[in-house]
Amino acid sequence: MRLYSPVLLLLLVATTAFAQTKKTTPGASPASRQVVTGQPLARPKLVVGIVVDQMRYDYLYRYYDKYTTGGFRRMMDGGFNARNNHYHYAATYTGPGHAAIYTGSAPALNGIVGNDFYERNVGRLMYCAEDTTVTTVGNTGTAGKMSPRNLLVTTIGDQLKLATDGRAKVVGIALKDRGAILPAGHAATGAYWFDSKDGNFISSTFYQKELPQWVQEFNNRKLPEQFISQKWEPTLAMDQYAESTIDDEPYESILAGETKSIFPHTFNAMQAGGSKYEPLRTSPFGDQITKEFALAAIKGEQLGQRGITDMLCLSFSSPDYIGHAFGTHAIETEDNYLRLDRQLADIFTQLDATVGKGQWVAFLSADHGVVDAPGFLQQYRIPAGFKSYGEIGEVVKTALEKAYGPGQWMLSYINQQIYLNHDLLIEKKITIKEVYEYLSTVLLKQKAIVNVVNLHNLGAEALPLLQENLFRNVYHPNRSGDIYVMQPPGWLEGRSKGTTHGTTYAYDTHVPFLLYGWGVRPGQTFRRTHIHDIAPTITALLSILEPSGCIGNPVEEAIK
Repeated sequence: MRLYSPVLLLLLVATTAFAQTKKTTPGASPASRQVVTGQPLARPKLVVGIVVDQMRYDYLYRYYDKYTTGGFRRMMDGGFNARNNHYHYAATYTGPGHAAIYTGSAPALNGIVGNDFYERNVGRLMYCAEDTTVTTVGNTGTAGKMSPRNLLVTTIGDQLKLATDGRAKVVGIALKDRGAILPAGHAATGAYWFDSKDGNFISSTFYQKELPQWVQEFNNRKLPEQFISQKWEPTLAMDQYAESTIDDEPYESILAGETKSIFPHTFNAMQAGGSKYEPLRTSPFGDQITKEFALAAIKGEQLGQRGITDMLCLSFSSPDYIGHAFGTHAIETEDNYLRLDRQLADIFTQLDATVGKGQWVAFLSADHGVVDAPGFLQQYRIPAGFKSYGEIGEVVKTALEKAYGPGQWMLSYINQQIYLNHDLLIEKKITIKEVYEYLSTVLLKQKAIVNVVNLHNLGAEALPLLQENLFRNVYHPNRSGDIYVMQPPGWLEGRSKGTTHGTTYAYDTHVPFLLYGWGVRPGQTFRRTHIHDIAPTITALLSILEPSGCIGNPVEEAIK
């Protein structure tokens, strides 16, 4: 019997291991490679992102008892609920909200500081989704000259496309162009939005040269034509809307073609700027059309049915139009949420049937909250009121010309921000600090202005740390203003009826964050989470890299 020393045995084992390893190295010939296979990485078949435009957090619970078990309550009762979820910047508008949800970023990084903003490098106001280099796909109008080019970072969908070498499909859908485009991102398969002039869903050449067959077939169904002739009747008997005020409050807006703000509502296209189907936006039919288009997309693109994870970015825009018109406690608002609950239930039921129960994951949030109508607040002796939109701008313009002489000292006043003319200030050797100190003394004497903030020197401001961070996260040097004008809670700028949003106060920042389905651990948390935590939570579920501008963290409690 031949004996081997321990050293020789070790060498023999090492040589054998090296030989086995060599067979699996990338440089080996195809015939000699050994492919080791195991269980594939588990992922959901489909991710569905849902944004309900203007859905304040308390709507989840105010109407809870009247929701079905298949819509909002399916997500709330069977999923994860981040109950103290807030926006992390001072620009609670539609464009920034959709961008922040899907990028996990902030306007300071992603560049979407408002629906519109003054772009200093261009020297004019810029719409957040505008793109003059593309053309409309779906008709000959101009409503399709849009793209995500103004968005400076990646989205969840972009990262999913990159992680799958483009095999994943990412589709964005909304009545509003920005509600479809900004969530879908740069690498999307397609983004589609509603054109009120012809009632079609359209896109732009940024995505494709012509509409897919399934979109053309959907447009040929002419659903808007069916809805425009219908009346918006209340779902329940009027005395059952106990969560709302009486019909026809004096602070509610009156829809085009009507004389009172009462049910039933009809839709007069001639009064809506010549866009025949525009009135459908301010009705539950807008959500229903959106739902039907989403179901068509799931079928037409075979989303979640192709052996790879896909993503559907869905935004319901009508709650925003209805909320602006009627306020937070109107019967119209309650009625629309009860109807929207059924639309969600229809989508979830279809996902169970086509993608498979337990095979998809959905999240739901809102692009901003909303303030109660001042007229409603005043009934409870809560301070509130209105300011005309041009009032502050005129005060600033007059004050600057009085102090420094004739000239275009202010380039724009938008998003509660004053954009100063930097070139003129440099020419006249006047500092921004000097202008800020002067305007502060002027503006703080005006009615309903509680603070004037120098966005260039936030560390010196006497602000709670929470609000200081909100301003810090919104400031983008080329797209933000220089001075922020704060109004007190409950005050609206630019309208005398209905309501709006856009402030740093809790009613605008506190919105839902629900997670449901594949990989989600049911439960809830009351710790403060932020909108920028949504994207990293979803990418963690998918085991992919978070978006490039992400500043949030996964909500660990929500993940199995």
